[in-house]
Amino acid sequence: MSDAPRGGAEHRERAGGTGRAGGADEQRDLELIARWKAGDERAATELVERHSSALARFAVASGERNDVEELVQDTFVRAFGSIDGFRGESTFRTWLFTIERRLLLDRRRAEKRRRDRNELQEDDAATEYDALDSVVADETQARLEEAVKTLSPTQREVFSLRIAEGLSYKEIAEAVGTTEGAARVHYHNAMRAVKEFLG
Repeated sequence: MSDAPRGGAEHRERAGGTGRAGGADEQRDLELIARWKAGDERAATELVERHSSALARFAVASGERNDVEELVQDTFVRAFGSIDGFRGESTFRTWLFTIERRLLLDRRRAEKRRRDRNELQEDDAATEYDALDSVVADETQARLEEAVKTLSPTQREVFSLRIAEGLSYKEIAEAVGTTEGAARVHYHNAMRAVKEFLG
């Protein structure tokens, strides 16, 4: 209970976490998956509607600036193509985060190879985390962005999944491929680094 961020019930409901609302969300996902496997295309549409916003937020918070919508679509294509690999050991949303993270890593490796071959263009230096504009007051926006950019990639991912999506440490560990204890350490280190940066 003490681990829950502000607005815990709302976050748990959106994240498909534990609790009655989360359990109902998880059950709904399982029903939709079964319907889609049985040939109901509308079930796939509803799954996309239920989870696409969270996937987009995670992509932006992880530093993705370009083609976020395409990345989200690719995540669903990959998920539906390997739906038999989803055994319900985590929530469907956590499984989607895991797939999206792999796609992000693949995309970054490809971009690094391209950058090694090409000179950087000026517009490549665009500021990350534009999605935070609506959350943080304008006067602290730039400083918060700078603070988050100082975090390691794993810390940024954990910070985003905890703060923006309200996932539990167990779900975060599954999404980023680490242990629950390591997820806690990454989160607390990220929080400390951000607070120290903001002074």
